[in-house]
Amino acid sequence: MGKEEFVKEITNIEEDFAKWYTDVVRKAELADYTDTKGCIAIRPYGYAIWENIQNYADRKFKEVGVTNLYMPVLIPESLLQKEKDHVEGFAPEVAWVTIGGGEDLEERLCIRPTSETMMSTMYSKWVRSWRDLPILGNQWCNVLRWEKETRPFLRSREFLWQEGHTVHETAEEARERTLMMLDIYAEIIEDLLAIPVLKGRKTKKEQFAGAEETYTVESLMHDGRALQAGTSHYFGQNFTKPFEIKFQNREGKEEYAYQTSWGISTRLIGAVIMAHGDNRGLKLPPKVAPIQAVLIPIAMHKEGVLEKTTEIYNKLNKKFRMKFDDRDNCSPGFKFNDWEMRGVPVRIEIGPKDLEAGNAVLVRRDTGEKEIVSLDNLENRLEELMNDIQVAMYKECQKRREEKTTIAYTLEEIIKNLEENQGYVKTMWCGNVECENKIKEVTGAHSRCIPFSQEHLSDTCPVCGKKADTMVVWGRQY
Repeated sequence: MGKEEFVKEITNIEEDFAKWYTDVVRKAELADYTDTKGCIAIRPYGYAIWENIQNYADRKFKEVGVTNLYMPVLIPESLLQKEKDHVEGFAPEVAWVTIGGGEDLEERLCIRPTSETMMSTMYSKWVRSWRDLPILGNQWCNVLRWEKETRPFLRSREFLWQEGHTVHETAEEARERTLMMLDIYAEIIEDLLAIPVLKGRKTKKEQFAGAEETYTVESLMHDGRALQAGTSHYFGQNFTKPFEIKFQNREGKEEYAYQTSWGISTRLIGAVIMAHGDNRGLKLPPKVAPIQAVLIPIAMHKEGVLEKTTEIYNKLNKKFRMKFDDRDNCSPGFKFNDWEMRGVPVRIEIGPKDLEAGNAVLVRRDTGEKEIVSLDNLENRLEELMNDIQVAMYKECQKRREEKTTIAYTLEEIIKNLEENQGYVKTMWCGNVECENKIKEVTGAHSRCIPFSQEHLSDTCPVCGKKADTMVVWGRQY
């Protein structure tokens, strides 16, 4: 298929990545803009991707003892004020409700930007003894943050997410849970979404408001910008003390519990689009794709074609998420382009000659490769192909990340590397926030994380030249 047959409404990915992204979101019918400024409508195809992420994640959470609950969307101002760092961190993004039922409220209510305060208040009522611990709660919900600049899925004022909030008897147990959930996020993103992640700890400057430590899984997009794909926070007693989450310990003495919080959101849909997509549009890994394969009958008017392909579809649909495209108002070529643009991993073409020979044609979305498969072996080969595509898409992202990861020893090299190659830049760091601020000021890059896998690149900080024994990864972000 020649370049002239690409879906023409999609901007070239190399010429204008931001416009390409918006085109894909709208043309693939993932989401659309609404009359509510900064908020999107998630369309069925986009929501189906979220459901697959949600189902996978929810299963993983439950395997490690997490249970789902639900908290109010409105939070009294007095609760938000209880944790000083937390309220300061979220103040610019909070939307307030001041009138209810036509009357002024006695106390302002914020529409939840996150639920630490509400969860902590309720946990303080539910915890009395060490026997009540741990509490391993999670809610799937929406949150509202008054973002100034928005982009579908990546940064909208209202978005969907899960937020886990756990309470523990000891600091050690809470820390263990923080890292356990980070590992689960890494598995979700790598295994389900086929995107490699960088795991590590955020610097103090970049950590969550109210946390003692924030851990992150970072991903790299097609254009070399980083996306924070999920975070897990160790709070220590920063919330349990102001919210009075106390319990009688095993010695009969009263003490404060230890807390964690962790979350992923619909921003992961944006990650899938930007990590895998190309000039044909969306490209979905089979495990997360709402439609794993589309069967397109060729020359449907010919005797027996529609009946036989319908029979094949019904059989395959029991094992795979399938679509049968029997539209009679568009050509096969249009259908091929349409489903490629929507990112369906495999296309199955079956026409009269194929049926006569007992074959089907399989076409991969990721590489465009075609192969002829016997109908008897179609189900087995389709399963093999799904696995091959999932692995190949992960490896392609991994290769790009390697190519876009560089090392810098001076501030000038950081600037040069980001301008020429974008991507991740690894450096040593003295730990001084002034040096961190300087890098952001001159390059626009944030510290992505202090990776768990440390390397000793040199002895000095690239900014101040002082002794440095910590490696940090930097990158421009979404």
